[in-house]
Amino acid sequence: MTLAIFDLDETLIANDSGSAWIEYLVENGHVEQAFIERDAEYMTRYNAGKLAMDEYMEFSLQPVVGKTRAELDLLTPDFVEQKIAPTIYPQAAPLIQELREAGHRVLIISATVEFVVRPIARYLGVDDVLAINIEYDAEGRATGCTEGVLSFREGKVTRLQQWLEETGESLADAQFYSDSINDLPLLEYVDYPFATNPHARLAPIAAERGWPVIDWRG
Repeated sequence: MTLAIFDLDETLIANDSGSAWIEYLVENGHVEQAFIERDAEYMTRYNAGKLAMDEYMEFSLQPVVGKTRAELDLLTPDFVEQKIAPTIYPQAAPLIQELREAGHRVLIISATVEFVVRPIARYLGVDDVLAINIEYDAEGRATGCTEGVLSFREGKVTRLQQWLEETGESLADAQFYSDSINDLPLLEYVDYPFATNPHARLAPIAAERGWPVIDWRG
């Protein structure tokens, strides 16, 4: 089955899901307001292609330390309705459906934590997700550490390769849709890259290489 792979943030949604999650936690009294300001500093580095993801994850996971997956899962439906659903590009779900009807297997691969990405993917009708996994202790509580290869930059390629081995799927004729310069390794790895709502640093590369450009930003 041919793969149609999507980045999430600023590709399918006009938002950064990790930052939106922090905003949600602040608005609902789980985290102090200053957390948003620090997150904004990290996002500036991300957009410049200079983010140290290990450092960012250590920061961004602080609010969930000690929480169980069940406790996190209780928060995410409301989070998706409040912070994500209004920012989904109207063209996103129809494109996913069109690709699925054409026989593609749709996969979302994101540099946001899995417990945030999966309910968003489910809302979009996508079952297959690769995202940053977090560690839970023997009692099932989040430790604040990540687990395995981070799905960021070259890590997205590594995680995809692992997934292909596990599922027996093929990368032949695969498509990848992304907005981000950080996804350049995976865009170069697939047969059919699509620069989708491309960031200013990705747009000239896409133009130079003749990649198709999709822009839903109006």
